[in-house]
Amino acid sequence: MDPIRNPYAPGAGQRPPELAGRDEQLAAFEVVLERVAKGRPERSLVLTGLRGVGKTVLLNALRGAAVRKGWGTGKLEARPGQGLRRPLSSALHQAVRELGHRDEESLDHVLGVVKSFAQRDAGSGAKIRDQWSPGIDAPAVRGRADSGDIEIDLVELFTDLGGLAADVGKGVGVFIDEMQDLGADDVSALCAACHELSQSGLPVIVVGAGLPHLPAVLSASKSYSERLFRYQRIDRLSREAADRALEAPAAEEDAAYEPDALAAMYDATGGYPYFIQAYGKAVWDLAPRSPITAADVAVAAPEAESELAVGFFGSRYERATPGERDYLMAMADVAVEQDEADGDAVLSSDVAARLGKKPQSLSPARDSLLKKGLVYSGERGRIAFTVPHFGRYLRERG
Repeated sequence: MDPIRNPYAPGAGQRPPELAGRDEQLAAFEVVLERVAKGRPERSLVLTGLRGVGKTVLLNALRGAAVRKGWGTGKLEARPGQGLRRPLSSALHQAVRELGHRDEESLDHVLGVVKSFAQRDAGSGAKIRDQWSPGIDAPAVRGRADSGDIEIDLVELFTDLGGLAADVGKGVGVFIDEMQDLGADDVSALCAACHELSQSGLPVIVVGAGLPHLPAVLSASKSYSERLFRYQRIDRLSREAADRALEAPAAEEDAAYEPDALAAMYDATGGYPYFIQAYGKAVWDLAPRSPITAADVAVAAPEAESELAVGFFGSRYERATPGERDYLMAMADVAVEQDEADGDAVLSSDVAARLGKKPQSLSPARDSLLKKGLVYSGERGRIAFTVPHFGRYLRERG
């Protein structure tokens, strides 16, 4: 089949041609946008799930919905060891610009507060090159969001931002990807700011996305975070949604799948959105004609698996040290021995026993893998892969 017309799009955060299986989340967010803009109470939102389930794609889709409502939006990606002030200031600068507030005095005040919040990161006596600002012409507002206490400053910043949005009858959405990588102080400040917003009724919401242990990260920071956010677990697609993700783009190109081919695709991909796109692309390129058959899927499977082995699994495996790779392999072996489903959490003590070592001696390797985002711990004493089918990849690798 013509590779130029291949409709599938495997890529990190790249929106697929058919965003299947997320209608419920999109519809619920439309309600949130309307309620918040009208000053009605609504919780901020947190999306959680493994890598490859489409969290970033959905986060971007939710942001797009907010933009269509005339909201001001800003997005940032949290990174380990990076403070919140600078990336958040850049995101909020964009959000303020999108709001289109016509009162220049009010606009300059809020932009000045954003600038003040950003520059406080440099500290007193910093050199000119360190006096960073996100391209804001307005002068910094002294005495507002610049105390140096991130919790106090973020509450003040969001309060002023919410007031500006309320003036025009709109809202502001702050979209944070990889939210689990925020520092402890920044997480605490973000929770406190969201708590203040929920009490004041100001039209500002935070929409975060992260790995499955993100709720535990938030709860460890502020006990009330369990009531502060609406948590949505983003998982693999149902059979019906997976079929739609394949059939709808193909139909746009006057192509189709035989029923047995769709069944074979679901068996191969497990319903994970990234895998669906990867297999879809490979099958399309290698299938001689439409309709695509189960035999076409079988022929293309090695090509898709090779692509995933290099780009999806391999790139993560290469980030691990030899000792960390031993730990990962032991996790995969323990899951098989205990007949756990691929991706289920296993006991850290069982991993240590498999390696013939004491759990305490493996803490450095485990902590490093956590920081690298290769594993996560949803509950004390247990560990799991952040990537679906990673254990299978390790076992096949040998």
